[in-house]
Amino acid sequence: MPATHPVVIGVDSSTQSTKAAVVDAATGALLAVGRARHTVTGTGGARESDPEQWWSALGEAVARGLKEAGVAASAVTGIAVAGQQHGLVVLDPAGRPLRPALLWNDTRSAPQAADLTDALGGPDAWLARAGSVPVASMTAAKWQWLCEHEPATAAATAAVRLPHDFLTERLSGVAATDPGDASGTCWYSTADGAYDPALLQLLGLAPESLPVVAPSGATRVGTLTASAAAMLGLPDSVAVAAGTGDNMAAAVGLGLGGAGHLDHPVVSLGTSGTVFAATRTRPAAPGLAGFAAADGTFLPLGCTLNCTLAVDRFADILGLDREDAVPGDGLVVLPYLDGERTPDLPHAAGLLTGLRHTTTPRAILGAAYEGAAFTVLRALDELLAACGLDPADPAVRDRPLRLIGGGARGRAWTETVRRLSGRPLVVPFATELVALGAAALAAAAASGEDPVAVATAWGTGHGELHPAAAKDHETWDRIAGTLERATPALLS
Repeated sequence: MPATHPVVIGVDSSTQSTKAAVVDAATGALLAVGRARHTVTGTGGARESDPEQWWSALGEAVARGLKEAGVAASAVTGIAVAGQQHGLVVLDPAGRPLRPALLWNDTRSAPQAADLTDALGGPDAWLARAGSVPVASMTAAKWQWLCEHEPATAAATAAVRLPHDFLTERLSGVAATDPGDASGTCWYSTADGAYDPALLQLLGLAPESLPVVAPSGATRVGTLTASAAAMLGLPDSVAVAAGTGDNMAAAVGLGLGGAGHLDHPVVSLGTSGTVFAATRTRPAAPGLAGFAAADGTFLPLGCTLNCTLAVDRFADILGLDREDAVPGDGLVVLPYLDGERTPDLPHAAGLLTGLRHTTTPRAILGAAYEGAAFTVLRALDELLAACGLDPADPAVRDRPLRLIGGGARGRAWTETVRRLSGRPLVVPFATELVALGAAALAAAAASGEDPVAVATAWGTGHGELHPAAAKDHETWDRIAGTLERATPALLS
């Protein structure tokens, strides 16, 4: 039904696709979601995409969303982009990509990440400045890889952007980013709230090649350029927000951060698995990404590379439906099909142990779920500890997890997380939290309101409560022991 209030558009530009959520700015009602696919190329550790495809997909997704919603273009007042984090986009002086973007899950830069860590004096030096230690996914490692493997391209680079920066600049004509997504580069200081000159010098990056860091993802950086307005079929008066990274946008969509304390921790089950929480403290731990939130507070995050996509691959190999799983029955699967980020095992492959004559395909699939869920939940324990909380404390353990992402809609995922965490879960009713978070940023850019307050009023974080189940310590300890014994081999 057409909106009777001003409308905003929240864009979720992810690894595999673009989604454009058309949202009633007054009520938060999701009127429609337009979608367009992306192509990811590369073999081995390479993962790349053409940024021009993201721009085309954004236009297609917006057009489809507006058509489905039946919304007049004149009703749209704001737009914001939330993008996949860490991707390296290098542009020529005319703003054209010099090569496909290196994506967050491109692991070729693992050696460069290790070299950068040593060059600054070790993990503690990086934590003090950037809040994170370089790993293969971080943009700084990807830039270093480019400098070493494609020096002519690096030398020709006039501008360096993250995926959401690239799209925001195409929309507004302004080279701007936000503290949240910038904090995933490893050249932005979460301690100082600005690019770190020493890190830029180490990387050989000119400050003028980078976008300006807006105060928040909700900052109005401009309005649509004439060309962007024509491409989208929207008025050039539409406000463009600075936007942010996908995880930061999901936090906004959940209403996290406004109270200024560690809220319900979040477990996101998507292509990657992530855990994060909003806090005003600045935790710094080697196994975590010490991100900033979209408003410049903090969003410590743990990320695993192998989550729903890896488990779905096991289902494909076994010829099973993804829900046709049972507990692992003594098996252990470490589904590290793309290497792994947390723990930092970039060259690892998948591992399966404990096979018997009685082993069934359903149990193997269940063990894949268990291995992926264990890896994510162990990162959650590290995050809580870094925030000064004891994961075993009943006051902490009984706090519900907010379970989001595509996996949160699956019975097998939900039950596996309940069993291995021993904690209650809240599964939000909203299914497009990244896009809804971006829409809240767009609404704030258009109105001047606080985006977390906007999302809270919309109620996008409300959901269904799943009571706690008894923690399956036997399975947890079996996986933990296997990982400990296997790590030396996985590192080789």
